[in-house]
Amino acid sequence: MDAKVNGNVSFWYADIGGLPAYRAPLPGDLEADVCIVGAGYTGLWTAYYLKKAAPSIRIAIVEREFAGFGASGRNGGWLSGGFSWSREKYLKTSTRGAVIDMETAMHGTVDEVIAVTEAEGIDADIRRVDNLTVATNKPQLERIKAAYEDAIGWNVPRDRIAMIGQEEAKARINIKNVLGAFIHRGTARVQPAKLVRGLAAAVERLGVPIYEQTEVTGIEKGKVTTNRGTVRAPTIIRATEGFTAGIPGNERLWLALNSAQIITEPLPQSLWDEIGWKGHELLGDAAHAYCYAQRTREGRITMGGRGVPYRYGSKTDVRGQTQQATIESLHAILTSRLPQTAGLRIDHAWCGVLGVPRDWCTTAGLDPETGIGWAGGYVGLGVSSSNLSGRTLRDLILRRDTELTRLPWVNRKVSKWEPEPMRWIGVHSMYQLYRIADEREEAGLDHTSKLAGIADRITGH
Repeated sequence: MDAKVNGNVSFWYADIGGLPAYRAPLPGDLEADVCIVGAGYTGLWTAYYLKKAAPSIRIAIVEREFAGFGASGRNGGWLSGGFSWSREKYLKTSTRGAVIDMETAMHGTVDEVIAVTEAEGIDADIRRVDNLTVATNKPQLERIKAAYEDAIGWNVPRDRIAMIGQEEAKARINIKNVLGAFIHRGTARVQPAKLVRGLAAAVERLGVPIYEQTEVTGIEKGKVTTNRGTVRAPTIIRATEGFTAGIPGNERLWLALNSAQIITEPLPQSLWDEIGWKGHELLGDAAHAYCYAQRTREGRITMGGRGVPYRYGSKTDVRGQTQQATIESLHAILTSRLPQTAGLRIDHAWCGVLGVPRDWCTTAGLDPETGIGWAGGYVGLGVSSSNLSGRTLRDLILRRDTELTRLPWVNRKVSKWEPEPMRWIGVHSMYQLYRIADEREEAGLDHTSKLAGIADRITGH
């Protein structure tokens, strides 16, 4: 089984006719009020909201490749508004009410993103759907029940979440051995490349230049150094997420965790009749090395997972190319969950990186001493979280004291990751233990494998 890796960084670009033409690079030295490093969701949302709030502000965005080259154009298309980080970790430096406010704000990003796409005329195949986390064995079922009870205990509204049993779960999506599912309502499916390209065009219409083919070689107070010139600005926003470790001085800040995806050929209606999936739900499972999937606009299935989880030294992939072994692993996951798909062709495969802080909890902030701000470490929830980042950074840059700037993720500092080879050993050990734990649970273990707990302790997950 082969998949096309044809120079596109993801299927999402193949879906819109291929990679975009490059915008012009930085023409030389430049002065601005705000310099944003990175033209993905985080940088673009920040520029969008900031320029809307202060039309006269001079913003310059610099990007090594093209707008949407990274995770913003490669992700699974989950506009989830989710909160899978540790509430308890945020509670250590905040209050219960503030953590609840943060989760509420995250959920609100779904409506906000949809409202902006409608206002700006961005067609990103957005469809409001439920998010299903399915369980296919007893330990997984116990974990999703515990997650549901934990959410209720944290005041997540009951109309946003639900537990369903085997019959209803199977009626939604005919997954092999499904025992039940945890439902999050109020989520949406998107075509990520369409969203990021549309957002970039909206930012340009506001008068914000995006300088592509411009590699940042250094960030310091008041100055961004690039291979095309120097941008001097009192405020600098680092919006580089999974690519942050590639900037000198940030090698241990956020770990670059890899994720990969495959996508099938379009399914015939007869096969959809067997599978169901009429609600187009976002689909994930409760395995330790979990997978994520969606039903696309034109009737394909994407399936994502970790593949090779980490490259030594937080190195990133080569333009989305992934390994044949990863493709085969993801295909095995797809056919184990949906055996009906066994005969389908895999049309594309790709990978990308996401940013992971040492405590696996996202942050956004602005240092008033240096004028350097940041947002990211989304741990895979960037489609929605980046929107809240943009609005939060807008308020921080404009020195506004708002409900957003008082949320517990703002200006939160965490430890750095260990030097190599400890990072590599830790992450690969964690996923090896997850793999073995999943295998034991699938083989009939009636409780969560202790190996998963050991894996979590190794890396602080």
